[in-house]
Amino acid sequence: MRNWAVILGCLGLMACAAEEDLTQTPDPLGQFRLGHNIAIADNVTKGPFSRAFTETQLEVSVQNAVAKRLRRYDGDGLYHLGIVVGGLVLAQPGIPVVYAPQSVMILDVTVFDNTTQAKLNEEPERIFAGEGIRNATPFIGSGFVRSAEAQLENLSASAARQIEDWLNENPQWFAPREGQTRVPYDVRVDAPPIDVSSTNDINSEPRDN
Repeated sequence: MRNWAVILGCLGLMACAAEEDLTQTPDPLGQFRLGHNIAIADNVTKGPFSRAFTETQLEVSVQNAVAKRLRRYDGDGLYHLGIVVGGLVLAQPGIPVVYAPQSVMILDVTVFDNTTQAKLNEEPERIFAGEGIRNATPFIGSGFVRSAEAQLENLSASAARQIEDWLNENPQWFAPREGQTRVPYDVRVDAPPIDVSSTNDINSEPRDN
């Protein structure tokens, strides 16, 4: 319980970028192009006083948000994402000012290179996603003004933005190879195995953002 309180407090201080137009093509990220986009939520720790949610709701919401943001990149390579959702709080209505709960999602992300079939990050990247300043209601609480579905959509969008930022922090992963030709993508090709056993304890401290 104490660690959840620390996480929620940290996320309450996080800033969120201004509204973005995700119909615009972003600057290229080397040869990055999104292949399989897999979210797994079959062992989620439900945070204190959270609203109810289903595994399917969570997986679909995260996958849709990641696809909306990352399928804008159109490099010649192909990279797959494995996302394991470890924890979630969908805030319930609280008591204004005295208790204004906020929502949070915790997930671990691994990137796979389609050509080598290797992980690009040996340890999963831990993401702590809040609803952000733009969606914050600090004296009322997210649960008072938003449905569980709206909270989940906000959290998924925030997580997708952080994943994009993290990928852009590692451009060396997507550097064009000599003689690079466009890698075909067929959704019927098996996705890389996602090792959920490597997911760290959700009670570990959040990284600096």
